[in-house]
Formats: sequence, structure tokens, C-alpha cells
Amino acid sequence: MKKLFCLLTCGCLFLAACNNNGKNKASEAGTQVTGNKNADGKSSVLSFEEKVHNFGEIAQGEKVEYSFKFTNTGTSPLLIEDAISSCGCTVPEWPKEPIKPGQSGFMKVIFDSHGKSGYTEKEISIKTNNGDGYVMGPKIQCNIITK
Repeated sequence: MKKLFCLLTCGCLFLAACNNNGKNKASEAGTQVTGNKNADGKSSVLSFEEKVHNFGEIAQGEKVEYSFKFTNTGTSPLLIEDAISSCGCTVPEWPKEPIKPGQSGFMKVIFDSHGKSGYTEKEISIKTNNGDGYVMGPKIQCNIITK
């Protein structure tokens, strides 16, 4: 009886995991972070034009930056509440004022390669007013050449 119960439980978990609709939608062209609808049935949607920027080869100790363009493709104002990176060497900067539906803005990402070497990939996690918590945003990549 215990084996049957365990088998059924594992089967249900497997089926539930396969039915992942996900809140983040990504495409080749860019990253889209969908939002929950508010009381008016409106939502803010953060859409990046590109999801990855590769700096190529950079020298160790060099600081590089890139501005990711995004648009609010939703129907209510978008407010980026916070943005964090996967490492302290990467600092995101974003507009603090709400972005109206249809308007665009830029998220600047500054990467300091001091003390690093080889291939590096850093991802930005973003929290907006759409109620989804932190979601994955754009990434930067580079190959750091030691001096």
C-alpha cells in the first residue's frame, strides 16, 4: 500500500511539474515579464528588446556598461521597485519614476571585471509593481582576458 501511495504521489508531482505555464515569457528577440492584473483588470508588462548582451573579450580590470532598452507593453503604469545582480561586480541602474503604457526606458548595467578571469555571465533579477516578486531580466556575458 505504501508503494502504491508513493508511486501515485511521484506521478502527480511529475505531471504537475510538466504543466508549468510560467509567468516569464522569453523569445529570441527579447525578454517579457508579465504582470498580475490589478483591481481594474489592468497590468504592467516589462518587455526588453534583447535578453542577452555579449561584450566579447575584455581586459581584466576593465569596467564595461550596456543599456538595455525596455518598454511597458501593459495597460497600467510600470514601476521598477528593485533590480539586483547575481554578483556585486555587476550594478544595474534603472529609472525610478513610473513608465506609462507604451513608453520605453533604459536599464544600464555596469560590470567591473577586477579580479575575474575567463568566461563570465551575470543575470539581473527585477522586481516591479506587478506583484510577481523578483523575476529574471537581461544577462550580460564576456570573456575576461588576464593581463
